[in-house]
Amino acid sequence: MTHHEVEKYSAGARWFHWTITAAALVLAITGLFLYVPAFSSVAEGGATRIVHRIAAVIFILAPLLFFLMKPGRSFHFIKEIFSWGKDDLAWLKAAPDYYFGGDEKKMPPQPDMNTGQKLWAVVAFFSALGFIFTGIFMWFLKDTLSAGVFDWMVIIHDLCFIVGGAMLLVHLYLGAIHPRMTESLKSMVKGKVSAEYAQSHHGKWYKEVAAREAAAKGTPGGQGKQQAH
Repeated sequence: MTHHEVEKYSAGARWFHWTITAAALVLAITGLFLYVPAFSSVAEGGATRIVHRIAAVIFILAPLLFFLMKPGRSFHFIKEIFSWGKDDLAWLKAAPDYYFGGDEKKMPPQPDMNTGQKLWAVVAFFSALGFIFTGIFMWFLKDTLSAGVFDWMVIIHDLCFIVGGAMLLVHLYLGAIHPRMTESLKSMVKGKVSAEYAQSHHGKWYKEVAAREAAAKGTPGGQGKQQAH
């Protein structure tokens, strides 16, 4: 017997996610080669610097193209990650206990993007802005910047890597390894999650989905129009 599934992410959203993820990982690895003395021998010859810059271009162009193709969805995403309320504060309060085995019922119902995902998105958003801003100066204006200003660009770039990298590790652990998040990775591969997972992790959103499905079934011909899950 197959479990009922609901669509969580479109194909376009998944392609965007994995493109950004791949570019970010290449940037992180090649960045370590460029800035950590222990890896300096790997960076000799300039190949890693070229790869780093290619990945940087992809890292910038991917969200720009997504915005041009889907400006409404892009503005909605930005508005969503910066919209915080009492349920988000309640989630932050309950999350430590929950992630270490506490009662799931104590977690407040969440929309399609829960508070943890919003927190990650905010950190990623500002880290990306910091990377892009300082990266442009370091790449194109390094010969015109004073030594002091250039050093500050490097420091800010590195701080973005430390903060963003730490949150990325948390994101990877919760999205792919944590036993209570087993369907998070699946949702970014298949685009769908089970109704049970949606209800427990995104209760507000699933309530809306269930209402739409019920309305579709109750409308003449609605069953045929309903998207298969």
